[in-house]
Amino acid sequence: MNSMEDHGEVESEPKKDVITVPLLFPPPMPPTPPTPPMQQQPPQPQAQHQTNLKPQPSPQQQPPPFQQQQQQQPTDPASPTVATTPEPVSIGDGDKTSPKSTESEYEDGRGFGINELVWGKLRGYSWWPGRVVSWRMTRRSPAAEGTRWVTWFGDGKFSVVCVEKLLPLSSFHNAFHQPTYNKQPMYKKAIFEVLQVASTRAGKTFLSCPASDDTDSSKLVDVENKKMIEWAMSGFQPTGPKGLDPPESEPYEMCEWVEPEAASYLPPPAKKPRKSTVTEKPKVKEMIDERTRERLVFDVRQKCRNIEDICISCGSLYVSLEHPLFIGGMCQSCTNCFLECAYQYDDDGYQSYCTICCGGREVLMCGNNNCCRCFCVECVDLLVGPGAAQAAIKEDPWNCYMCGLKTQYGLLERRADWPCRLQHFFANNHDQEFEPPRLYPPVLAENRKPIRVLSLFDGIATGLLVLRELGIQVERYVASEVCEDSITVGIVRHQGRIMYVGDVRQLTRKNIQEWGPFDLVIGGSPCNDLSIVNPARKGLYEGTGRLFFEFYRLLHEARPKEGDTRPFFWLFENVVAMGVSDKRDISRFLECNPVMIDAKEVSAAHRARYFWGNLPGMNRPMSAMCTDKLDLQDCLEHGRTAKFGKVRTITTRSNSIKQGKDQHFPVFMNDKEDILWCTEMERVFGFPVHYTDVSNMSRLARQRLLGRSWSVPVIRHLFAPLKEYFACVGT
Repeated sequence: MNSMEDHGEVESEPKKDVITVPLLFPPPMPPTPPTPPMQQQPPQPQAQHQTNLKPQPSPQQQPPPFQQQQQQQPTDPASPTVATTPEPVSIGDGDKTSPKSTESEYEDGRGFGINELVWGKLRGYSWWPGRVVSWRMTRRSPAAEGTRWVTWFGDGKFSVVCVEKLLPLSSFHNAFHQPTYNKQPMYKKAIFEVLQVASTRAGKTFLSCPASDDTDSSKLVDVENKKMIEWAMSGFQPTGPKGLDPPESEPYEMCEWVEPEAASYLPPPAKKPRKSTVTEKPKVKEMIDERTRERLVFDVRQKCRNIEDICISCGSLYVSLEHPLFIGGMCQSCTNCFLECAYQYDDDGYQSYCTICCGGREVLMCGNNNCCRCFCVECVDLLVGPGAAQAAIKEDPWNCYMCGLKTQYGLLERRADWPCRLQHFFANNHDQEFEPPRLYPPVLAENRKPIRVLSLFDGIATGLLVLRELGIQVERYVASEVCEDSITVGIVRHQGRIMYVGDVRQLTRKNIQEWGPFDLVIGGSPCNDLSIVNPARKGLYEGTGRLFFEFYRLLHEARPKEGDTRPFFWLFENVVAMGVSDKRDISRFLECNPVMIDAKEVSAAHRARYFWGNLPGMNRPMSAMCTDKLDLQDCLEHGRTAKFGKVRTITTRSNSIKQGKDQHFPVFMNDKEDILWCTEMERVFGFPVHYTDVSNMSRLARQRLLGRSWSVPVIRHLFAPLKEYFACVGT
């Protein structure tokens, strides 16, 4: 029940410039996997948009048409992506190379010879470890005087870098960036790889790379990585910088990186303006050339291939299912990425990533106030047609390909039944199968008894409120909650019906036996360390993420003993925008897959959440009641006009009230924009008016309580079948 977005100001966010619609921003784009150097064809830089977008810290350029893709030098490694560097010198006509050129390569007297380990700096990014290589290794043209070809550790891509932007690896103490190391797996991988090479050259012995990728091995690698960093920070003793010099002949081998199972894929924090830095979008292990998707789409245009046979997100031919929104296939890696990112939103309420590929360097934001989708320039120009992105920029407002009147734009064809497909996608896309939960037959009316509830991370007692609204008699409601404001609301609004028992970590088996037996166990642990919106997340096994295991422990203690056939139900809630590995681990412990429910179906706000449990009919279709307020206008006080049909997800942060790319307030009153009042937010969530108006709490404090709560209509939908099992008022 605690907010999934309440992770505080863990990282400063760049401010948006006010620009015309549709907006175009560079989001973080997960990079492709390492590619063998002799096969590398890095993507082309993108041209800056001179209109509709104010200059950003790291400008990018439009990719040239497919036919011209070989004319531009590759200058964007996935580790620091996109650089502005001098053009390499072409030989002859630019396509041919001279074998004699190696004799004078990098002999400009400015240092940084072949195979030297370096730090490279590209505009807008941290210093990144790399290795100087010959132009022959890149299969491109030689670098200009005063520049070097560098291959980046972590992804193996190439860039031409000015020598002024290079440092020797011995400058580790000055160049190493601990915050980036803590947050970004690709940077951690790069540090691991470069220090493996450095330790080999210096004759320093550390743990050899494990052959397996299990969790224990990955923990060992993490420990040894820390030891290597300490060695580097101390000056690479005892040999010092001299020990890092490349030998005369050195076979270059990369040591396999082993990532912890619980954090094998950590999507990036969503920021606008954003750049694709070092976040890794998972890909199939087979190596996919960066221009594969362009070539395959070209084949589709020539009627040589069926678009359903390729992944329209990345170009893989290993299609596992259909894209839920558009005609085309989707591979398993992009499926996992879609599951994590489809419901990840920035503070402006828009999707953090492209609707098609869940990536993108620059995104077009839909001009429809009730839509929150983004489409990256790359996907638009590739699938809709060259120049389509620029045409969209000139439209004001621009309706995206999910809102437009047409169903087909070039090769991008919207599925007619996409709402059903999207629901089915989240309901059935699980990589684990479990035994179906035990089914309890309805209890005869004369045998039904009042319900006894254990609510963990109770919040503002949404569970008790819904049970009372449904008319279910509650014999005992035991709640674990530590927020004083939440407890105050529960005490005042439920007149002492709640038994508060303190911190969930202090509850014991003896307590459960003393207060029980329980018929229903509910809870939603805080997931500021699970939500991929949080750039400082620690995952399921650290920080507040570990509180899930308190729910699991107490659920186990509350279950009926062997032979006890009484109905027993439970429900666990968490955010949709979590890592696939965290979702998989939660499902493995709870022995069931989640159901995804979005409150927009029964309320005036978007609020997608995962629910695990054994309540009857959890996956049945949602249907709004006549009393549900589905439009924002229905939630407003007299004399106030809604500017939007529904609001984006309301969180504990004050700016989550603002809507759209221009950050408008959602209400008009007296010809002025206004925020949502507390009573209106309560109606949006389905609470009675003034439900949180206790103890002279401020507006922001009340919003925090609501931002951490459950949506009342959603919980009513889930709890409704319990009327068949427990005594109700008047029965």
